[in-house]
Amino acid sequence: MTSRREVLKLGVVGAASLTGVAASGDEPTQSTSLITRSQLAPANMPVPYTALFRRPPELVPYQTGFDGGDPARPFARYALTQKLGQARFVPGLYTTVAGYNGIFPGPTIRVPQGTRTEVRVRNALPSTALLHPGTFKTVTHLHGSASLPQYDGYANDSTAPGKFKNYHYPNWQNARTLWYHDHHHLVTAQGVYSGLAAMYPLSDRFERAQLPQGEFDVPLIISDALFNANGSLGYNDNDHDGLWGDIIMVNGVPWPLMKVKPRIYRFRVLVASITRSYRPALSNGEPVHIVATDGGMVPKVQAVSSWRQGTAERYEILIDFRRYRAGQTVDLRNLSNKNNMDFPNTNKIMRFQVVADSGSSAGSISSVPVTLDDGGTPGSARGSIATMSLTPEMAVAKRVLRVKRQGGEWTINEETWEDVERSGFTRCFAVPRRNSVEQWTIINESGGWFHPVHIHLVDAKIIARNTNGGKPFAWETGPKDVFYAGENESITLLMQFDTGPDSPGGRYMMHCHNLVHEDHDMMVQFSVGDLRNNDPILSDPPKTDLTPLGSFPPVYRPAFPAGT
Repeated sequence: MTSRREVLKLGVVGAASLTGVAASGDEPTQSTSLITRSQLAPANMPVPYTALFRRPPELVPYQTGFDGGDPARPFARYALTQKLGQARFVPGLYTTVAGYNGIFPGPTIRVPQGTRTEVRVRNALPSTALLHPGTFKTVTHLHGSASLPQYDGYANDSTAPGKFKNYHYPNWQNARTLWYHDHHHLVTAQGVYSGLAAMYPLSDRFERAQLPQGEFDVPLIISDALFNANGSLGYNDNDHDGLWGDIIMVNGVPWPLMKVKPRIYRFRVLVASITRSYRPALSNGEPVHIVATDGGMVPKVQAVSSWRQGTAERYEILIDFRRYRAGQTVDLRNLSNKNNMDFPNTNKIMRFQVVADSGSSAGSISSVPVTLDDGGTPGSARGSIATMSLTPEMAVAKRVLRVKRQGGEWTINEETWEDVERSGFTRCFAVPRRNSVEQWTIINESGGWFHPVHIHLVDAKIIARNTNGGKPFAWETGPKDVFYAGENESITLLMQFDTGPDSPGGRYMMHCHNLVHEDHDMMVQFSVGDLRNNDPILSDPPKTDLTPLGSFPPVYRPAFPAGT
């Protein structure tokens, strides 16, 4: 077994060599220097707003039915293959990606609340990874799902090439924008950056009745990248601080142009960059309307001129294009935040161009809502409390997480995931009881760095910040699972440890979602109840895959026309 120290050493070597695959399909080539910006020739450098917007394809389940024939217990089975593929990110060149079904972003999986899913994830990647010389093992995390520990993407529950794992997802939570991505220990950043990321929207009847659907419900997966001269991905984590690319992509398209009708659109904005944070704003100063956060709809719709969004945060926004004439354009800009590395065009995200209204209007809404009703918690009968109804008086414990750099490693309360490993995976930050409510405060003591801290399993209500007059920012007044701890900021949260109807609990991770920080080594764990429940590594380990490649051919729903 490769030791942690050896893997870290390999990671440095891998970053220094910047292994990539040439556009011609030749064997991997190596560059001898760390790059901090793309090395593309002028003819290969993308020009903002010239490439057409596209939506990720939506995957169709290969099997549907009802558990025990009971119509109240629907299920759907999906299959994904992690494999190499060729992408056209930049003009004139191909980029090799490691993606779900070989594409980036991976296919969107849309699921209605109450439909249990089984997602078969096969690792058909080569033995050596694209961006580090270690084995191309993977772990799949459905971010935002209250999954059982063994299906939550525990960092050490890895699937080696040639194996597969069936992930089971309960989907009992309120409607929200989930996403799935790689979570393999020590190299999560390289896995996600290589292409292992995609959306998984969960819907319910309340969300469908109040927010735009179909054509007007649009995923925006924002990422950034560096490219070598041959079009391969460049990588530089700047001494474990983070990676900041000079090319911004939306759904894998650099600075795209999207054609929109004069209607109200809902955009599911996900930051899938491994480090960079954003401050999006419309170029004309008009507000957008925040209608949902990580964990679902907000009680009161918030109009904001810009908002701060870190890695893995999701914000659902409405933009009203009804006041624009056909031919008018408006840009989604990036005003950036402290301690990002910015380049000439990283102040741009995408452009909208209004076109004449035509075709079906199904799924549109007639006005921007003022308030939203999420229907309360679906688990009220078992003692679950709606996240935004939590109050400090309900908390049975108060805890503090201090995030900082210490001895060259990123830490939480001066501990790292290596401490968890050394304990035999028994060391826990906390062991709350099932359905108990606790108050946690995240304190950023690392000075000139921001940390988007992700707590698995739970949604939380932000009740205080030491900035913004002690209140949460306007855009974070809904349920959250990622908490942007800016420079010298502290955030106080309330959360209930609701494990769902079928789980007594078990161990879950919490970590910085600057994935470079997570890998080096800002991650610890907590357990809801007994640490032995649903062991995340041993309960349902990956299995050798004996089915031929192509046994589960992907079927995608018809796509919208390019550019819309």
